[in-house]
Parts: sequence; C-alpha cells; structure tokens
Amino acid sequence: MKRKLKKWEKALCGAVAVLVAAAVGFMGIQQFQPEERSLTIVDDTAVITSKPAAVEDGNGNGEALKIKAKSAILIDGSSGKVLFAQNEKKHLPPASVTKVMTLLLVLEGCESGKIALDDQVVISERAASMGGSQMYMEPGEKHTVEELLKGVIMVSANDGCVALAEHLSGSVESFVDSMNNRVKELGLKNSHFVNTNGLPVANHYSCAYDIGMISKELMKHEVAHPWFTAWQEDIQVGLPGKKSKFTLTNTNKLIRSYSGAIGTKTGYTENAGYCLSGAAQRDSTRLIGVVLGCKTSDIRFAEMGRLLDYGFANYETVQIAKAGNKVKQIKIEKGDNAKLFAVSEESIGLTVQKGNKNKVKKKIDIDDNINLPIKKGDQIGIISVYEGKEKAAEYALVSDRDVARAGFVTTYIRMIKKLI
Repeated sequence: MKRKLKKWEKALCGAVAVLVAAAVGFMGIQQFQPEERSLTIVDDTAVITSKPAAVEDGNGNGEALKIKAKSAILIDGSSGKVLFAQNEKKHLPPASVTKVMTLLLVLEGCESGKIALDDQVVISERAASMGGSQMYMEPGEKHTVEELLKGVIMVSANDGCVALAEHLSGSVESFVDSMNNRVKELGLKNSHFVNTNGLPVANHYSCAYDIGMISKELMKHEVAHPWFTAWQEDIQVGLPGKKSKFTLTNTNKLIRSYSGAIGTKTGYTENAGYCLSGAAQRDSTRLIGVVLGCKTSDIRFAEMGRLLDYGFANYETVQIAKAGNKVKQIKIEKGDNAKLFAVSEESIGLTVQKGNKNKVKKKIDIDDNINLPIKKGDQIGIISVYEGKEKAAEYALVSDRDVARAGFVTTYIRMIKKLI
C-alpha cells in the first residue's frame, strides 16, 4: 500500500518538476517563444502603436525589417549613409512631402542674403486661390517670410508655398525650375517637380531616397528647428481692419510622440496615400526616415517609429568635427598672415553599427596650391571619412580667415628672421 504524501512533500515535488521543465526548455528541447511587446503612445489627438523593429539578419543591413509602406528609407542624417531601404528609388507621388524641397530653397535664399526672414511678402491672387491645406490668406495681405515658413512647416500651407516661391524667384514657374535644378545639384535622379506643394498633377514624382537626401540638407538649417518642433502657434491673418487669430497646429504628431523627434514634413493625397519625412536626434546621432504610400495616418507614424527605433537600437555616431572646428593649421608663406586654419563648414559625423567605432577613420587633403588672396569661407581642402577601407562621405574644409598677399616689408622681415 502506497504511503500518502504529506503536504510539504507534494510542494517539494512540484517545485522540482518546475525546475526540470525550465531546464529542458533552456537546453533547447522546447523552443522558446519570446513575448512580443508593443508600445502605445497616447496624445490628445491620436493613439499611435509602434512595435519594435524586427531583429536584423546578422549582416547589419536590416533585411528582416519590413515597413508597411510602398517605399521607405532610413539614412544617417550627417553623412547620408543608407541604413535601411525598401523600394527606395521607386517613383511615387510625394504629396506635401514635396515641401521639403520648397523649404530648402527658401532657407538657402535666406542664408545667401537674397531674401530675409523679416521680408514682408504681399499675398498674390494666385497664392490665395490655393486649395487644400492653407493659412486662409486674402490677396493683398502681408506676412513675413518667417510667418510663411512656419505656415508651410506646421500646417502644410499651400498658399504659403506659392507666396514664398513668388517672393524668392519672381514666379512659381521659375521657382519650380530651381527645384529641379537643385535636385540635379544634389546628384538625385528620381525626382521631378511640377509645383511647389505636391497637389496632384501629372509628372510630379519623387522617391524615398531623394526625399531623404533633401531632408538631410534641410535639417542643416538650424534656424528652422524650433518651427519643426513647435506644436501650436497663433498668427494674425486677414487684411488690415479684418485681422483674426489663426492657430497653426503641427500636422507632424511624431514630435509629440517620439523621443528626440526634430522634424520634418507630412503629406497626404488620395493618390499618394499617407507620407512622412521624419527626423530624430539623440546625443550625436541624427536619423532621417521616409515612408511613402502608407494606408492610414496612424500607420505612417507607427512605421516611422519602427524605422527610427531600428536605427537607434543598432547604430551610433562617431563625431569627427563640429561646425567651425579647426581641423588643420596651414602655413601661408606669402600671406600677410603666416598661417590659417582649415575648418569644417558643418558638423561631421558617421553613423556606424554599434561596436564598429574603431573602424572610422578620417583623411585630410589640403589643396597643393592655395592662391592668394583668400577670403574667410573659401574652400581650401576636403576631409574624407572612411568606415574601414570604404569612403563613406567627404566634406569641404574652408579658411577660417582672410589672408592677403604679404607686402614687401613683411616678406623682407620674414626672410631676415630665417637667416638669423
């Protein structure tokens, strides 16, 4: 006759059984299934669910990641290195994401001095007649370039795009020519713009790769960063005596839901679907993602979150130089200044897979014959950045000062000093 187990004996047997089962699973006899987790982000306008990106395939290229969009890309916001791509050069209608090029040209116009942020722009009949997203401006009213830029960035104002184009180039047609010329200057081959705002029209197309590279250039203009990340701002619209408050509310919900988000532009038409160029920065790592042709607004933000999550989880940035850093001292034998410094025009970094920092190298090449006089900002060389043996990017090095040709007295004194 079997002896009945006491309570403490039953408990002990149960514990041993649990330990044995766990050990068996650990040793691979039972397949372990990790729990899939998701992050739900809630703001007062939308609920966005973002699942973690799929684990990369081991080659560091992220082929296992699938994005729910017709086209997608993730790039290093400093060098433009492609970190993930999916149909990235497919020709697609970009909707209002077109405006990254419109914004780039206007900000470059401000930087060059051709126009200024405080210029007063008179709204034309053509600008006021634009449909879709707008600032609801009337013909004849005036706004500064800065106000119009905020309108384009925050509410995707089609009327603002036309007003800015006319102010910078004299006409929309001339501005569109500049858009297509700038695309060629950037070495991009899969974009053709017909208007400033992305409203549906034949032969107006771009691709995720081109939009990403244009967005990279756009994000260099730090004067605009506060407008990209602002959620709401009030402006006055209307003719004198009829002015009313108009609240700009940012269409890019990413800036409220994703840590480190700094831009850039949403877009939607029935033909294009839901599109987004998104940018985020954490420490020295800046990433830019693009999704085109998503089925819903929530999907575009969720997929952008997955893209950026993948990038920040797997990559880090090696900082080479900050904008204005003195990279190399150069002797100028015949100059009124005996030396100058080669400096970087922009911050230089390279984003690499985590663990590969030691593979990043730089090479500085200074022009053999520097002709005098030299103006501050003149290019005098390049700095190339390598990952292993592969060149990842190159940047201009410029003079940090003016250097004129030395006069007779200065040259004579230097010659005597050498003889002493």
